[in-house]
Amino acid sequence: MIGDIRKVEVRYRDILAGVLQMDPYTGVCTFQYDKAWLASGFSLSPTELPLREELFHASPDLFGGNFAIFEDSLPDGYGLYLLSRMLKEQGSSLKALSPLQRLSIIGRSGMGALSYLPVMPGFGRQKELADEENLDFLQEEAFRVLGEKESADVSLLYYNSANSGGARPKTALRSKDGSHWLVKFRHTYDPADAGKMELLYMKTAREAGITIPRIGLLRDKYFAIERFDIDRDGRRFHVATAAALLKTDFRNQDVDYTNLLALTGYLTQDPLQVEQMFRRMVFNLVALNKDDHAKNFSFLCNEGVWRLAPAYDLTYSPQGSNGEHATSLYYNGNPQLDLVLKAGTGIRIPRTRCMEIVQEVQHICQSTLPTANPL
Repeated sequence: MIGDIRKVEVRYRDILAGVLQMDPYTGVCTFQYDKAWLASGFSLSPTELPLREELFHASPDLFGGNFAIFEDSLPDGYGLYLLSRMLKEQGSSLKALSPLQRLSIIGRSGMGALSYLPVMPGFGRQKELADEENLDFLQEEAFRVLGEKESADVSLLYYNSANSGGARPKTALRSKDGSHWLVKFRHTYDPADAGKMELLYMKTAREAGITIPRIGLLRDKYFAIERFDIDRDGRRFHVATAAALLKTDFRNQDVDYTNLLALTGYLTQDPLQVEQMFRRMVFNLVALNKDDHAKNFSFLCNEGVWRLAPAYDLTYSPQGSNGEHATSLYYNGNPQLDLVLKAGTGIRIPRTRCMEIVQEVQHICQSTLPTANPL
């Protein structure tokens, strides 16, 4: 059984940022920055936890009483499925755990620079991360676990997933040059060329002026993308998804591109990065990437300076939610050019520049992708 945990230290790299506790009267989490962090640190979430000397209380109606920025450390999709399987084997479940217990399971193994102490023992076997030679084995193990096979090695898959998000199976991999990567496997419903398709769309996005990490294709079928939350020396960077910063559950699909544009301007104070977010919106609309939910946009913070993280999870996804984009534009799930221009000019991008970006993205997508949707 999982032991009771009443207090968790939130650390940035190895530095104490603050303490997370459960309020015994309200049943929600409270957080307070450490005094030393207040003197020399930065806000972990400017929209939720401003850098102030006060006791913050989480909302009882969101994230089971946890703060959005800390809930962001938990995996979703495939990683959450693995974690649920492991807990079931131990006679427990995610619903039975408090927010502090869930974060203690993540411990030091999550994405980004935040860690949570004490670390819950017994989750994930401490084995070496995957290498290119055993990718086929991990793909088969992923198929087995997704097929509910009892013999599947769930703990091995969970440890190698690095608590990453997304629906498709993944493994963390460290390259010979010291760089850190995430490698995607097929889900049971994916076509055989899913990796090649994502590679094509990401390359197209790069040609269309979108900032992306290094990418590749391993063994001619597994899409690989370099992690932007950790460098070759192992130094980690603070990462927050738009969902966390907007304090919303991405599954509700209640975020609008106007929210993302405004958030980018607020955090970065940089018109060029706002323009980059506008370009990503246009690409998703033209390339028919309707899986554009709020966890597929992230921001990096380096010593208090926020910037838009490189783009990821850009691929062909025409189904969406009832045929609509997960992120709407003025509450329209399939917006056209008039709303795109309205959003751009509304965030102070000149109309002529908006049209230039639309035309650039459309030209690249129509010349490269098998399907494109001109605005």
